[in-house]
Amino acid sequence: LFLKKYLEVEDFPADFCQRLYWYFQRSEQCCPDQIDKIVTQMMQAAEYLGWDVTEVKPVLRDMLKAIDIDSSGTLTQQEWIQGGLNNIPLLVLLGLKVAEKDGQHVWRLKNFNRPTYCFVCQNMMLGLRKQGLSCNFCKYTVHSSCANKNRTPCVRTFVRSKTEIGIFPVNDTHPLLVFVNPKSGGKQGKRVLRKFQYLLNPRQVYNLENGGPNPGLQFFQNLHKCRVLVCGGDGTVGWILDAIDKADMAIRPPVAILPLGTGNDLARCLHWGGGYEGTGLTEIIKQIEESIQVQMDRWSLQVIPADMEDEGDPVPNDIINNYFSLGVDASIAHQFHVMREKHPQKFNTRNKLWYFQLATSETISASCRNLKECLTIECCGVPVELSRLSLEGIAVLNIPSMHGGSNLWGETKSAEKLKKRHEVTVDPDALEMCSQYMNDKLLEVVGLESVVEMGQIYTGLKSKAHRLAQAAHITIRTYKTLPMQIDGEPWMQPPCTVSVLFGQPKRTMNCEDFFMHPGYHSVSMLICLQ
Repeated sequence: LFLKKYLEVEDFPADFCQRLYWYFQRSEQCCPDQIDKIVTQMMQAAEYLGWDVTEVKPVLRDMLKAIDIDSSGTLTQQEWIQGGLNNIPLLVLLGLKVAEKDGQHVWRLKNFNRPTYCFVCQNMMLGLRKQGLSCNFCKYTVHSSCANKNRTPCVRTFVRSKTEIGIFPVNDTHPLLVFVNPKSGGKQGKRVLRKFQYLLNPRQVYNLENGGPNPGLQFFQNLHKCRVLVCGGDGTVGWILDAIDKADMAIRPPVAILPLGTGNDLARCLHWGGGYEGTGLTEIIKQIEESIQVQMDRWSLQVIPADMEDEGDPVPNDIINNYFSLGVDASIAHQFHVMREKHPQKFNTRNKLWYFQLATSETISASCRNLKECLTIECCGVPVELSRLSLEGIAVLNIPSMHGGSNLWGETKSAEKLKKRHEVTVDPDALEMCSQYMNDKLLEVVGLESVVEMGQIYTGLKSKAHRLAQAAHITIRTYKTLPMQIDGEPWMQPPCTVSVLFGQPKRTMNCEDFFMHPGYHSVSMLICLQ
C-alpha cells in the first residue's frame, strides 16, 4: 500500500492498522467510521496495486461489513485493528504479512493468464487485472471474497505437531538450504524466492529480510551433508559466510551462488556467471549436485587510525572475501553510495549508467592523482617501489575478478609460471611469472593509472593493471584522507595503517572457505568452509 511508506511501519501489523486509522481520521477525504468512504479511499489503493476494481468494490464492502462486529455501519478503532489482523484479503491489500503457521496459506495477489477456478466456490477467476489470491507454497487459488471461507490447510506448511518438525535426509543425498535476498536484482529476488518456495519444502527456503540467515542455519546445524545456496550479490554471500562462521554447525556446509543483480565478482570466479538469466531452478539444483568443491582464502582487515581523535566513516567489514582497494575506483563507489543514500528513488534501476556518469566525472577531476605521494606499501616487511609509476588507485586482490568481471592481475602463460611460490614477491620480472589463485594463502597487489585504464581492462583493450606485489601480509600507510572499499562497500578513511592478514586470531573465523563450483572453466564450484 502506498500509504505504508509514509506511515513508517514495517513489520508491526497492529501498529500499522492503528496508524492507518489515524490517517483516515486526519484525512479530509473520509472519516474512519464511515464504511462507504473507507471503501472509496481503499479503491484508490486497489487501483495502485493493479487489482481489477470492478471486483474490488463489492469485495471491500463485504470485508468491512465482516469486521463491523455490531453491524452498526460504522467502524470503531478496535474493530478496525482487530479486523485488519484477521481478515486475509484485507491483510494482503494492506501489504501486511499473514502469519506463517502450520497449515497456513501464504497469500499474494495474482493475475491468471489461463482459465483458473476458485477452490472454494468452484467458479472461474474473472477480471482484467489482479483477480484473486494464490498461495506462494501450494498454489491454492481463491477469490478475494472466498479467502476467509477457506478451510483447506496448506499441504506444504502443515505438520501434525511441532515435535515432528525436522530433517530426515535420504541416504546419499545432500539437503539444500536456500537463502534469498529479495532486494537483489530488482524484482528477480522476489521471483526466485517464490519459485524456490514452490519447488522445495518451504522450510528449506529462507527470506533474508525475515530474521536473516540464523533460523535456517540453526535448523540445519546437525546435518553432515547439507549444501547452501545463496541467491543474491557478493554482499549477501559475505553475510552468509560470516553467519556460518559464527554458527555452531556440525560440519560447515559448502556454498553455491545464484548471482542476482550486477557485479557478482565472486560468482564469476566460481563459474556461476555474472547474473541470473532465468535458467530453470531445477537445472540450478542439478548443477549444485554435480559441482566440485574449491577452497577459498579469507583475510582479515585491520585499520588503525594515525590520530585516534580523527573521526572517519566506520569500516564496513573486517573480513576480505574478494578485494580491498583505495583511490580512484573506491572514490567512484563512494560517490555512488552517497548519492544512493540521499536519493534512493533514483537508484532502483540503471545503476550502471550512474557508475558511467560518476566515472566520467572522476576522469575529469582526477581526485586521486599522485597517489604515491600520500601512501607507502610494505609486503611482509619489504617496501614496494612506487616512485616510477603514476597511479590513482591500489587494489589488493584475493580473487581474479573485480569491477564486475575485470581481471586486474591478468593471465600468466603456463610456460612462464614459477614452479616455487614465495611468501613475498616484488621484483617486476618475477611478478610476470606469478599466477593468481584464490586458495594459495597469497594476495596480489596491483596499481591503477586512471579510470581510463580501468575501462580498457574491462573491455579487453588492455590485458592487466600494474603488478606491484604478491605476498602473504600487506601493510599500507596513508597520510591523508582517502576513499577505500572492501568487497564493494566504500568509506572515507583519514590517515591510517591498513594491515591485511590471513585469518584473524582475535575471533573464531574460518580462514579457508570452500565454494561449490560447476568445474574449472566448465563446471560450477562450491565454496567449502572448514
